[in-house]
Amino acid sequence: MEFSEAAEAFVAHLDRVRRLSPATVRAYRSDLRDLAVDVGDTPLEGVDLDTLRDWLWRATQRGDARATLARRAAAARSFFSWAQEQEIIPHDPSLRLIAPKRGRSLPTVASQDAMRDLLDAQRAAAADGDPIALRDHAMLEILYGAGIRVSELCGIDVDDVDLDRATARVLGKGAKERVVPFGVPARDAVGAYLTRARPALAARASAGGAALLLGSRGARLGPRTVYDVVAEVLSPLVGAETVGPHALRHTAATHLLDGGADLRAVQEILGHASLGTTQIYTHVSSERLAATYRLAHPRA
Repeated sequence: MEFSEAAEAFVAHLDRVRRLSPATVRAYRSDLRDLAVDVGDTPLEGVDLDTLRDWLWRATQRGDARATLARRAAAARSFFSWAQEQEIIPHDPSLRLIAPKRGRSLPTVASQDAMRDLLDAQRAAAADGDPIALRDHAMLEILYGAGIRVSELCGIDVDDVDLDRATARVLGKGAKERVVPFGVPARDAVGAYLTRARPALAARASAGGAALLLGSRGARLGPRTVYDVVAEVLSPLVGAETVGPHALRHTAATHLLDGGADLRAVQEILGHASLGTTQIYTHVSSERLAATYRLAHPRA
């Protein structure tokens, strides 16, 4: 079987069988297409470890980040392991393929005071009843209050929200469903949006949809709009040129731990498969504590 044909079959397996997120599937497809350029006319069974090492080396020479190299190595290992399981190739050439260890930087986090000021400003902007301002306020309150991913936010339907319990049902990575709590400010913001804004936005579309959050034309709100809104209001507060909705997820998790939440409870709220993924926020809290100490203690 040719490399490209096998790669497309593998990507389809990731999408339809393993049900990975669309972003992960796109990344793996991109990585394997990049590898296909290096492989050229070599049949799949002719690809060896040296070919894979040369591919990663060339990516290093291009200046690809360590995270990109690690992902590409993982994509190659997953692909060739699958190909061997499917008996497309007799041996897996990627078993000894390694990439530079992925550096782990601490996530961007806004302070509690900054978040209070941001959300107060959003509430004030929505006070005049503008549908978009009401929607943006509800959107930001949910992102911060529930700590959910932008894909989960955009996928919420009206029926997924329980205002009495202040919870929302979301569909996370791997099509795993979970119920996340959010606070009273988010409940009030969503309630105001549903009453005063969503009907007006829904009327702008030819057919009403089930989506909770709607765009200016009445269709389901898309991730790009969420990124643009968050970047506009959050970037000045955290001092970063580019910051997206994930910064609110990082911020929510860090503030939960700062407030004494159990790490495993935070893991469940965020929908992390591994506790190790959640532990990065303990480092953030420790760094913040150390910074406060250095500023406040006379013997620091």
